[in-house]
Amino acid sequence: MKTNREQVVKISLQGEIRQPIFMGYKISAEGYPEILPGTCGITYNFKVGDSCMELAGDHVEPGVSIYHPKDVESNALMHLACIGNEAKIISGDAKGKKGYVTGKHGGIENVILDFPKDILEDMAIGDKIQIKGYGQGLRLLDYPEIHVMNIDPDLFEKLEIKEEDRKLQVPVVTKIPAYLMGSGIGTFSGSTGDYDIMTADKEKNKEFGIDKLRFGDIVLLEDCDNTFGRGYLKGSVSVGVIVHSNCIKSGHGPGVVTILSSKKTVIEGIVREDANITKYINK
Repeated sequence: MKTNREQVVKISLQGEIRQPIFMGYKISAEGYPEILPGTCGITYNFKVGDSCMELAGDHVEPGVSIYHPKDVESNALMHLACIGNEAKIISGDAKGKKGYVTGKHGGIENVILDFPKDILEDMAIGDKIQIKGYGQGLRLLDYPEIHVMNIDPDLFEKLEIKEEDRKLQVPVVTKIPAYLMGSGIGTFSGSTGDYDIMTADKEKNKEFGIDKLRFGDIVLLEDCDNTFGRGYLKGSVSVGVIVHSNCIKSGHGPGVVTILSSKKTVIEGIVREDANITKYINK
């Protein structure tokens, strides 16, 4: 597959591990208040590849969550960091150790990183991490109608995507109908943050395999246009990666960061149980 990867700029980005924040009770879709861990910090016992549904939490970000406290710099971190980018710890006891970007969480404006568990033990709130931002601007030269975003070119080339009849066949764990997409619809750009699969309907969770989703799973979103914002468009197709956990709030659920989108039906999902970024990241 021909791309312009030689023209894509690789640039430094920096953030710091963020202290978890707490706003009190979270109200479930059934009206019950709960006290649960959620965003930010270092999550020690859930990481990419683990279930994003079977945990006692809300909007949990697996691994390490970083941010930049200044708005303009935060915008750069959120837009230019891409899934698969190298992340290097540059301060603290774990200085010099490396991990990689697994997602971006809109609203809270965090970039999510994965590191081996033994490295997590040496990390602390406030540690600074530098990312090699690489991926925004990647183009598929033979498929100008497909927009690529939020994915490192090295990871993209490992996804086992096939070309068939002028379409791309992409491995995905499941296909999600547009009516199940919730919080985040209407965002001005698909190149920052995420949006949520709604999970209040338990029957639909089972029908579409949402109850089995894991952090890092690749999913196809039907009739979802993420080319210049997030919205509904019949016949459009988007592909994304699960980045944060299920949520109890109405209109929320596992977060999806878009990596491919087209206004036309030129992307097909090939359902495979193992379509998770952990399968490709270390190849």
